[in-house]
Amino acid sequence: MKTLKTLFKQDKEAFIVPKGVQDVIPITRIWQDGIFQVGKNKYSKCYRFTDINYAVASRSDKEGMFLEYSELLNSFDTGATTKITILNRRLNKVDFEKNILLPLVEDKLDEYRKEYNRMLLDKATGANGITQEKFLTISVNKKSVEEARNYFTRISADLINHFSQLGSKCIELEAQDRLRLIHDFYRQGEENSFTFDMIQNMRKGHSFKDFICPDNFEFEKDYFKMGNKYGRVIFLKEYASYIKDNMVAELTDLNRNMMMSIDVIPVPMDEAVREVENRRLGVETNITNWQRRQNSNNNFSAVIPYDMEQQRIESKEFLDDLTTRDQRMFICVLTMVHTADSKEQLDNDTESLLTTARKHLCQFSILKYQQMDGLNTAMPFGVRKIDTLRTLTTESLAVFMPFRVQEINHENGIYYGQNVISKNMIIADRRQLLNGNSFILGVSGSGKSFTGKNEIVSVILRDPNADVIIIDPEREYSQLINALGGEVIHISATSNNHINAMDLNSEYGDGANPVILKSEFILSLCEQLIGGSNLGPKQKSIIDRCTASVYRHFQQGNYQGTPPTLQDFREELLKQNEPEAKEIALAIELFTDGSLNTFAKNTNVDTNNRLLCYDILDLGKQLLPIGMLVVLDSILNRITMNRSKGRNTFIFIDEIYLLFQHEYSANFLFTLWKRVRKYGAYCTGITQNVDDLLQSHTARTMLANSEFIVMLNQASTDRLELAKLLNISDLQMGYITNVGAGQGLLKVGSSLVPFINKFPTNTKLYKLMTTKPGEGN
Repeated sequence: MKTLKTLFKQDKEAFIVPKGVQDVIPITRIWQDGIFQVGKNKYSKCYRFTDINYAVASRSDKEGMFLEYSELLNSFDTGATTKITILNRRLNKVDFEKNILLPLVEDKLDEYRKEYNRMLLDKATGANGITQEKFLTISVNKKSVEEARNYFTRISADLINHFSQLGSKCIELEAQDRLRLIHDFYRQGEENSFTFDMIQNMRKGHSFKDFICPDNFEFEKDYFKMGNKYGRVIFLKEYASYIKDNMVAELTDLNRNMMMSIDVIPVPMDEAVREVENRRLGVETNITNWQRRQNSNNNFSAVIPYDMEQQRIESKEFLDDLTTRDQRMFICVLTMVHTADSKEQLDNDTESLLTTARKHLCQFSILKYQQMDGLNTAMPFGVRKIDTLRTLTTESLAVFMPFRVQEINHENGIYYGQNVISKNMIIADRRQLLNGNSFILGVSGSGKSFTGKNEIVSVILRDPNADVIIIDPEREYSQLINALGGEVIHISATSNNHINAMDLNSEYGDGANPVILKSEFILSLCEQLIGGSNLGPKQKSIIDRCTASVYRHFQQGNYQGTPPTLQDFREELLKQNEPEAKEIALAIELFTDGSLNTFAKNTNVDTNNRLLCYDILDLGKQLLPIGMLVVLDSILNRITMNRSKGRNTFIFIDEIYLLFQHEYSANFLFTLWKRVRKYGAYCTGITQNVDDLLQSHTARTMLANSEFIVMLNQASTDRLELAKLLNISDLQMGYITNVGAGQGLLKVGSSLVPFINKFPTNTKLYKLMTTKPGEGN
């Protein structure tokens, strides 16, 4: 075949016995933008691509992904070799502890931090402990690096576009990233020691290989030693006629550092068709000759032998694939390198891999006397030193599906549980999403409040630059808040705690006059107090005038001193000449001077505590709508103040459906949901009545626009609504159907990940967070 002849000619090079460890690495030159020279005229570039949720997709979604992946394979350029690499890397303990564990700050909360850290370490030990990364390396023969650079620029956009259609992100790796990748494999356990400054090292005349190579290489007949690790390269020798799409996932499920690579060499279509036609002609000639021999023996009824008939059918199918079914021909090599701490462990791991392949009716084989060439082939350098080539069509190559399940592992994020499929920890940071707004949904007893409390604890213990505010309608949070040194504000008609509805700071509003925005709030409040539609244009004008008037002195004092109260506002109304002003004053009297005047007095609680809980359980039916408006406005006050200080604010609203029952608080909440991101704030709504919630158009829009959603066990009607709204497949629905507490689906951006979060019950934190009867303190 012409492609093969060209390939062998390009790859042909004299074998030079390596004189040092550096000589084993087949890179000759590197450039800052990530292009490596890996042969006489051969240049390579590497891309990292993210995983997609293939394992938990429905059958129809899987078919769609499979066809999209086939499209990607078909787009590979015939003049280049493409290497798809899956890298398994063990979590670095030092990195893990630095990013995940809560730092101790020597305050009274350190006992909880130590307890939380113990839980995290236990989960990390029980987890898979493997992070999987996926790479695609393209190597091409060009006369100069400029030509290669132009080529890579041209194909990069197409490649990134194909991956984005799959739902995966594809990122070009620069020289630093590629060298770190090689260093981390060669020097396992020393990942933190990698430092490389290209300009500095060029000045000093240092070779880049000195920074990435292991201390020693010893290549034996069927294994190699790299530093203090043992390694072995195996290759796929025999392919089954039928392979399942989960074979790659099973092979790379081993809890070891390993790298699996598939080298893909596309064959031009005209050459592929010509080659298959020639093979088919050869099969037909063999059959004709056989029949001629039978006829000459007077055996005119002889049936064509099974193997010949099979060859005829298969060659016809292959030709049909190429000409009518949008398939292409590829020449492929599958190699795999895995490492272990001892020879004995290495042999056991090899046997496990060979057994897994045999289960799929395939056969792996150990490379004899070719371990060095095999290692360089499996690594994402862009070279292929192994010639165990196999012809595959697009479909049969797409079966080696590199995708499995999305992992959520944000730097400095919060622990939300373990991925059900990969068993890895889910570490997410809402601040890294398009918006950090969140909902926690689930039936009663599914672990909603516990999930919210878990997040509150993590924020308070981890981030000294973040404040947490909670609206608690069921008095579920008081115990936890008090233990963490927070302030619980009990709001009711009889409570001694008061919040001034007219509190105002200079940051209130969006850079505009704070009083103008506050006037809108007072209008809403009066409409709510008076009963909705009774305010006409005259009344609104009077309210606006009086608001400006009562704030004038406070505004002139640069928002310092004591702000006015609703009682001052009513007195101002009584000073007006219009009869409408007297009517408004009379209508709001109950809430200013009457028995429901709890929001008409100066604030007498510490609203500046970094952990604040508004307990609204005892707010009566009359006070609840006004109370919710005042509390939300107080929260907006705090958010705007925090923005000026550069602090984050996390807001948790339990039983959020209560707020949607009142028009004004629902609208205020909707505005808050849309605006808080630019204030550095993140809202969380917690509710079990998903069906009721989705009846409200406002709530539905808020839910659809939330980037972070925790779905726990759902009622059947809620499941169907959520599936429609968030496009959840039937298979994924199984993770929120009749599951235990703390299990469900996590939506992080565009990712949907099944999770389980079992918190140890023998801890102080658990006793503070649980709402199960008999389990608390």
